[in-house]
Amino acid sequence: MKQIVASAKLNVIARAPFRVYYEGPARVVSATNQVGKFDILPGHADFFSVMSAGEVEIETEAKTLVFDISGGIVTVRDDEVMLFVNM
Repeated sequence: MKQIVASAKLNVIARAPFRVYYEGPARVVSATNQVGKFDILPGHADFFSVMSAGEVEIETEAKTLVFDISGGIVTVRDDEVMLFVNM
């Protein structure tokens, strides 16, 4: 049986068409979709969602980055989180 071992960190890329908000390791990513607020932690299941307008929070070892978006999409696979916002 294959054992899944979660890494301690996420690798995050958060970008808009002409701006990179963040690229690097993170502990938690939080955003909002039509259902409500959600968090992405290391070991999260594969995930795809359309994000609603509001705040995105990316918690790193050093700080928490917060920025507003008008909407976007998020994908998660193998602790790789990609956010494409303000499209």
